[in-house]
Amino acid sequence: MLGLGTQEILLILLIILLLFGAKKIPEIMRGLGKGIREFKHASQEAVDEITSLTEDEPKETEDTGGDEPLAG
Repeated sequence: MLGLGTQEILLILLIILLLFGAKKIPEIMRGLGKGIREFKHASQEAVDEITSLTEDEPKETEDTGGDEPLAG
């Protein structure tokens, strides 16, 4: 994990705990989780929309129906 050892991770977590306090951290994590969920939902909607647009496009086929008169 980016070359961080156990001691460095614990130090970072301790600093976060001191900065935000024990009561604020669950609120921050909850908000972060909601944001990630909304982002995943929005990205899935975009993929679905693109997929539906590509499926709805008319497929080009060669016209061999003979509607045009032959030259001659």
